[in-house]
Amino acid sequence: MILKNMSATEILALGALVIVASLSQSVAAGSTASGQLVKPDPDYREKLASSRISTYGWKTDFSRHSVPFGEILSGGVSRDGIPPIDKPEFVTVADADGWLAKQEPVIALEINGDARAYPLQVIIWHELVNDEVGGMPVTVSFCPLCNSVLVFDRRLDGVVYDFGVSGNLRNSDLIMWDRQTESWWQQLTGNAIIGQLAGKKLRILPSSIIAWSDFKAAHPQGKVLSKKTGYYRRYGDNPYVGYDRADTPPFLFDGKLDDRLQPKERVLAVTIGEVSAAFPFGVLRSERVVSYTLNGQEMVILFKPGARSALGAQSIADAADVGATGVFDPNLDGKKLRFRAEGEHFVDRKTGSVWNILGEAIDGPLAGKKLTPIVHANHFWFTWAAFKPDTTIYGGESQRARAD
Repeated sequence: MILKNMSATEILALGALVIVASLSQSVAAGSTASGQLVKPDPDYREKLASSRISTYGWKTDFSRHSVPFGEILSGGVSRDGIPPIDKPEFVTVADADGWLAKQEPVIALEINGDARAYPLQVIIWHELVNDEVGGMPVTVSFCPLCNSVLVFDRRLDGVVYDFGVSGNLRNSDLIMWDRQTESWWQQLTGNAIIGQLAGKKLRILPSSIIAWSDFKAAHPQGKVLSKKTGYYRRYGDNPYVGYDRADTPPFLFDGKLDDRLQPKERVLAVTIGEVSAAFPFGVLRSERVVSYTLNGQEMVILFKPGARSALGAQSIADAADVGATGVFDPNLDGKKLRFRAEGEHFVDRKTGSVWNILGEAIDGPLAGKKLTPIVHANHFWFTWAAFKPDTTIYGGESQRARAD
């Protein structure tokens, strides 16, 4: 990893965070977080003393922990050394079009008709945004070290929580903290791992990393996270130049690498119940559409070239094309649809309707219809394998035929 044109303070700050997620199924409005609270560990002081964790300034209940303290490393900064965005401002699509390039990656999120784009050129410097979308309190997260985007419903048992960056990592993944109880949360899984809420799990909401051009075509009246954040950062520049090279080792990762794929190979990751699968981007780029059944859940995976990496070139607008993904339930109004790629879009074989990467029919008999999204994330392989070691790797069309 090469961090160009940065002060030592900035380098330390940016080495701290990460983001990702364990994956459930689709959005169910009003559902609550899950998990049972962890019981206090009577020997926690001795275990904590022999760990690398600093407890200075924390009011966290360290007696409750669901993971070994020894798995946690400091990222080199204090909490919120990389500042989250707590009061996000938004601009129109027309305004954002003046500073976002066509293929720049954005996080697309829509809740109750409220469509928003969070440009990675902004979030890469903050990693967390505490927001309210469609009336739902959410936290939007991006982990540069794991290339992971996850969006959480930040309500838990009737309380709305605000999240920040703890400055600590586990498996190179960001550990968040909530300001209400100072519990620590694993971004990749959404689980509270230390503190009063240890054992609880946040609900993960469907979101996608897509090209800016695809968002603005789908949501011309949508809202876009502004560069007016209250902080001075080089928005548009990538502080992790070259970090996404697939064969290079990850930063601050002391676990065992799973050599079934290269460490930072991009995979689309999905979990249904307790069963997980990873779909390498190289295979998806070749096939474009994959029909698959995972733990009884039918799904269609769409891949579209055209979205750039946020972690390659110094200017994100000039980075390599890594593509975008979407995962959906192919059943609509009681009928299962089958898809093929056609140019920049997708066509269902039954009606000939044209669909975009967001699972929306934009032309034909089904125009205006939407497929139900299934939670997924686009991670680097090393981190997904660390948290989901039993994951299946999709190997191509022959394996798909066996899974269908």
